[in-house]
Amino acid sequence: MPYTNSYTLTVGTPMTKNCNALLYDTMKQKGFTPKYVAEVGVWHPDTSNIFSFIEDRVKTMLVEPDPKSIQLIKEQFNQPNVVLHEAAICDFDGQIELCSRESSTFVIGLPSSPALENDNCNIKESESFTAKAIKFSNIDNGNIDLISIDTEGSEWLVIKNMISRPSVISIETHGGIYINPYIKELKKWMANNNYTLLLKNKSDSVYVLEDTISVTVFDKINLLRQGFIITFRVFKKRISRSIKNKFGK
Repeated sequence: MPYTNSYTLTVGTPMTKNCNALLYDTMKQKGFTPKYVAEVGVWHPDTSNIFSFIEDRVKTMLVEPDPKSIQLIKEQFNQPNVVLHEAAICDFDGQIELCSRESSTFVIGLPSSPALENDNCNIKESESFTAKAIKFSNIDNGNIDLISIDTEGSEWLVIKNMISRPSVISIETHGGIYINPYIKELKKWMANNNYTLLLKNKSDSVYVLEDTISVTVFDKINLLRQGFIITFRVFKKRISRSIKNKFGK
């Protein structure tokens, strides 16, 4: 049976800024207007990847397991078009242990996550909590046409159980020295389902469904440029960590 512990948010104050507008601005430039958007792993509302779509009153589904973030979402989102699911997306229905470390909330036991790789996160008892775990297929009605997934290493668990075939998929794949532990599975799924890489930023890769959004020569050149920037950032991070480990600073 589908997971039904969800509700429409009706309290709080309107948001006033978009700190993460790249996805929205790119879709506007491409002339793509989604009818149903989703974000798995919201953290704070004003850093949401789909912030401006929500402001435009697009039908929206949010998924977030962290109680602190959930409270902020309830306080700040006041649009009747937004439905929130308080859960972590996993391969099963039940309970799951997570760790909350600043802006990173991740499933304990993952082979890798940004907090583990970039920040040498040591999981403390005070940072761990238990959340409801559900499969994404329980809440995906097949009509999502844009999705943003930022679950700190468990993005593959969303993709592999997704019923929809969105025109746009934004997914956290890298950042610092971190590489998504399921990057091979993600790339294979994208290729098998006719998705093309449109752009990258410092942490995300945005894929588009072939024949729905054009990938131009300029887009391909920009991808090369971003690739060089990402590689340089990784080099700097590794050098910095090496110096820190050597001199203890």
